[in-house]
Amino acid sequence: MITHRYRLYIERRDADRNMARFYSLSIEPSLFGEICLVRRWGRIGTHGRSMTHPCETEGAAVLLFLDLLRQKRQLGYAALGSPSMRCAAPERMPGGTQCPSAIR
Repeated sequence: MITHRYRLYIERRDADRNMARFYSLSIEPSLFGEICLVRRWGRIGTHGRSMTHPCETEGAAVLLFLDLLRQKRQLGYAALGSPSMRCAAPERMPGGTQCPSAIR
């Protein structure tokens, strides 16, 4: 049984490279009551892909969760609204939309 809710959604955007990716992590019970870490990733606006990792304990799932988070942070993924997600040139956004950090 899972004692806490673990959910994370992070993004990586780079307009110069036409990159808009998302990555999410959650710890959820499976249909059989196992503790699983579920990863989802892909281009923003798509369903993307997913992978489920069954874990022996909640602690093992949390350690995997934190390790994957550390790896993604090193690659430039960040939560919405964090300083690393700020747009350098909001006027360059397609369709005249503002970047998430500029919307208040």
